[in-house]
Amino acid sequence: MIKIIAGEKGEGKTKKLIEMANEAAKTAKGHVVFIDDDNRHMYDLHYNIRFVKTNYKMDDQRILFGFICGILSQDSDIEQIYIDGLNNIVENLTNEDIAEFTAEIGKLSAENGVDFVFIISSKADTLPEGIKRYII
Repeated sequence: MIKIIAGEKGEGKTKKLIEMANEAAKTAKGHVVFIDDDNRHMYDLHYNIRFVKTNYKMDDQRILFGFICGILSQDSDIEQIYIDGLNNIVENLTNEDIAEFTAEIGKLSAENGVDFVFIISSKADTLPEGIKRYII
């Protein structure tokens, strides 16, 4: 399953993502992972959530996809992955890149039984049609 929180800066996307992750951590039988590009929200998360900070900007979405695959290869008990600020982690992200990333994450989700929730800093109506069904 994939869910996308879309909107412009200052609309409360991160707060919503943190609330979702914290709720999931209370009931999850497996592990919950939260990926972010900085440590600002690390202490807002439930203690059972595994916080992963990306230490560098990634050139494209394929690098982030490989990063996520590496996380999954180290822990087969991951149930959910939350990504705060896809646009902050990946430089120069285009709508085509977002569509490609979402398709790959969809396959990964289905193959591994992992749910993904991530933020895209863009108005929902400007995103590609193929991913609008994932927007919450």
